[in-house]
Amino acid sequence: MAKQCDICGKKPQVGHNISHAHNLSKRRFYPNVHQMRISINGTVKKARVCTRCLRTGKVQKVV
Repeated sequence: MAKQCDICGKKPQVGHNISHAHNLSKRRFYPNVHQMRISINGTVKKARVCTRCLRTGKVQKVV
């Protein structure tokens, strides 16, 4: 499953794990993406939506 929001395009970012001895190793920060049914222009479709888009009201969740 792609870890990218279909609405805003938010995708994983790259950062570091930092140990106590300050050794750096690469890691990825993933967005909080959920697959759900949403309403777009009156039609219902499944999409991967980040929680930021849900909270700001960019999409309407269909129950």
